[in-house]
Amino acid sequence: MSFFDILSLFCGLALFLFGMDAMGNALKKSAGNRLKVILGNLTSNKFKAFLLGLGVTAIIQSSSATTVMVVGFVNSGTMAFSQATGVIIGANLGTAVTAWLTALNGIGGAAADATALLSFLKPSAWMPILAVIGICMIMFGKKEKQKDLGMILMGFAVLMVGMDTMSDAVSCLSESPEFRNLMTLFSNPLVGVLVGTVLTAIVQSSSASVGILQALSSTGVISYSTAIPIILGQNIGTCITAILSSLGANKNGKRTALVHLYFNIFGVAAWISVYYALGFILRSTGTFDLFSMAESNTINMWGIAGIHTLFKLFSIIVLMPLSKHLEKLAVSSIKGSDNKGDKYTAMLDDILLDTPSIAIERSYTVANEMSHIASKSIENAMQLFTKYDSKLSDSVMEDESKVDIYEDALGSYLVKLSSKSMSESDDHDVSKLLYIIGDFERISDHAVNLVESAQEIKDKNLTFSDQAINELSVMFAAVGEIVRVTEESFINLDFKSALSVEPLEQVVDDLKEQIRLRHIARLQKVECTIEHGFVLSDILTNLERVSDHCSNIAGCLLEMSQKSSLDLHNYLSELKKDGTAYDELYKEYSSKYSLS
Repeated sequence: MSFFDILSLFCGLALFLFGMDAMGNALKKSAGNRLKVILGNLTSNKFKAFLLGLGVTAIIQSSSATTVMVVGFVNSGTMAFSQATGVIIGANLGTAVTAWLTALNGIGGAAADATALLSFLKPSAWMPILAVIGICMIMFGKKEKQKDLGMILMGFAVLMVGMDTMSDAVSCLSESPEFRNLMTLFSNPLVGVLVGTVLTAIVQSSSASVGILQALSSTGVISYSTAIPIILGQNIGTCITAILSSLGANKNGKRTALVHLYFNIFGVAAWISVYYALGFILRSTGTFDLFSMAESNTINMWGIAGIHTLFKLFSIIVLMPLSKHLEKLAVSSIKGSDNKGDKYTAMLDDILLDTPSIAIERSYTVANEMSHIASKSIENAMQLFTKYDSKLSDSVMEDESKVDIYEDALGSYLVKLSSKSMSESDDHDVSKLLYIIGDFERISDHAVNLVESAQEIKDKNLTFSDQAINELSVMFAAVGEIVRVTEESFINLDFKSALSVEPLEQVVDDLKEQIRLRHIARLQKVECTIEHGFVLSDILTNLERVSDHCSNIAGCLLEMSQKSSLDLHNYLSELKKDGTAYDELYKEYSSKYSLS
């Protein structure tokens, strides 16, 4: 390898890690409870998860891409760590398809044409399409969800470019006589496993290294005894991709990558133990000499594909029943938790899932703390506009991260809980919590947006007029009250307080429109600038959306307490039409938060 090949290798690694991070962050931002429920259903038991991993990997012909995506899902909280093991085991078998497709080239003719046709299913073939779609959605998408989806597609495309760049950087090795000879020199099983592991880790693909071995087998100089250890090592070496993808992931993401590594390491250890134990038994009984037969018989492309698949099936049969122990070993290897021992998420113990009423009670405790943190973060963010404090700003950012952790933990826990048999009342509570926690998480996101606006005012040294400051103070007070009332109504299940949220939300909407019109009037009188207007618009939009999420939470509490169902839009419309109570509260809040 030349110096420039080494630079290309590191460039590919950088692109790979950036793509993984971008895809993970976009997944974390866009993945709502609906996606969690879908993935939860697809991976609700080990067999379903196994079929999912097998199917996806067989189609895209890359266990590396599948495991990277699984690590990304676990890292983003979209998939639980316990759900990922089955997918990874399925992916290990699915990648065997590539070896059989490669073997088809050995017979030429129509089979080679079929292989060329199937190659369009590889990620490298459709990755450019994803990149074009992704960048179009980012640049021209008008909705936030469209931009998030575009970032997911672009992140995956960049990730795949990184993988290809790394592979291209070391591709010259496959043409090197020294490199080829190296693979045929090691008849010692342990050395052969080590060689297969290291070379596959360098090439970044077991499919590629198996393909090289298949190409070498056409020379007729590679025996079964040489090929088998190398094939075993290749299955360990392919884990490097998942390990690299987990470098920037959370602890569960790292554990997911370790499960992949442990599965293959223990599979190799079990195979070697059985193979040599069986060989010695057969030799001692005089049946036949397995070792001599393996040494004297050369292997071809089909033999390599067969051994490759047989090893994977053997590993699944031996280790699938022990998958829980693999998970425990991964947890023991990566100790601690991403929430740094947070006592609230520790309450969400899987042992309690078989007692739904207790699990729901624990979920409410965590959700209550989540609502309190989200409420506090909004209050702190609004204080920054009076007097900017970097410590207070940092605390809002920390609170948002904590709320994200709670939302991910609760979402995953409630999805698992929803698959259990429970009473209608408990099922109703699970549905309500799944809906509401997303709104609290978005409230904390808007608190971060407000912090960014406060930082912009400080950095640009902007000063609002006294009139604008007074108007904002009224808006802050109204939003502060609606957040407090929403939090109290949720924690105490106070439906009377929840009734006051919707009229107050309408007052916040009115305030936003009034302040906007007053700003336009000041702009016409040259009393402020357009730059002030941009910042003011961001502040008002975030405050108004906070009140919208409060309305969603209160409306959900009220409607589900009455109907045990959820049709929030119609319910809120009916509430406004209902008359007296709503009108009286609306007039009271309009008077309390008047700009006059």
